Amino acid sequence: MGLAVIIVNYRTPKLVRDCLESIMDEIEDLQGVAVVVDNNSGDGSAEYLSETIKKNRWEKRATLLPQERNLGFAAGNNAAIRHLSAIGKLPDHLMLLNPDTVVQEGAINKLVRFLNKKPKVGIVGAQLENNNRVPESSARRFPSVWSELESGARLGVLSQLLTNYRVALPIMGWPFRCDWVSGAAMVVRRQVFERIGLMDEGFFLYFEELDFCHRAHNAGWQIWLEPVSRIVHLEGQATGIQKKRSRRGKYWYDSRRRYWMKHHGLLILILADLLWGIGRLSLLMRVKLGLGGDVSCDPLHFFRDLIVGDVRALMNGTGRTI
Repeated sequence: MGLAVIIVNYRTPKLVRDCLESIMDEIEDLQGVAVVVDNNSGDGSAEYLSETIKKNRWEKRATLLPQERNLGFAAGNNAAIRHLSAIGKLPDHLMLLNPDTVVQEGAINKLVRFLNKKPKVGIVGAQLENNNRVPESSARRFPSVWSELESGARLGVLSQLLTNYRVALPIMGWPFRCDWVSGAAMVVRRQVFERIGLMDEGFFLYFEELDFCHRAHNAGWQIWLEPVSRIVHLEGQATGIQKKRSRRGKYWYDSRRRYWMKHHGLLILILADLLWGIGRLSLLMRVKLGLGGDVSCDPLHFFRDLIVGDVRALMNGTGRTI
């Protein structure tokens, strides 16, 4: 068996149904399987998805894997990989796919073919599109203290000066190498997991694919984006993180802090926070004075939750343990 598509569900059963519908023909052609992990949704998701699989006669190609608690994204994917390994069906390629995606025809096959042609590539991501089929940045640089300053300030002149440090890479019409790709749709060689291990379950949600790609990169694997593979991503539908003026969950800040501590250490985390805070204060000042800038779609209490949250975590010691 050459491919397994892993979808982690938490209270989004209808999105999972639509996602499965978009991939089943291709799964069949590739002789692959889909594993749906239900993270103890408690809303009837497991029952709905079980019935959906039976109703559509997908039993040979789709498996539901209910969990006893909400594991989060990283541990949810790991549960599927452990299950496949335990039954002796761990494939050559594993695709991590968000439930809030609709896969366009041939998109998965194009990612698998890309890996088969390039043995040094360990991870390949798809070109994500929004609901209007407009391509969105899907390939990224690793964050740095300078990218934190740029993202905090959002000042045109500064952004131009720091172009080579911006995390989001421009959209291009040809395959290209990058530092990391969105975990919403990426295919990973089995050998990558065998070399660096599973996803870090210390990340409940967000930053786990960044961490995983960073570890793969450090182990010598290349990460690429294949833009001919196109997948619609209804971003935020599964997590609610894109809702206007909602407060971002504590897990996002915890995951960000974990990434910086794990890969850069305490001093760089402090510097990253300092530069982001300076940039953010300049943005808030410009908005206050009517000099430009827009924070209307930012999370509520963004500055306080990030900076104060990190200070508290570091003072009580919880932010220093990885």
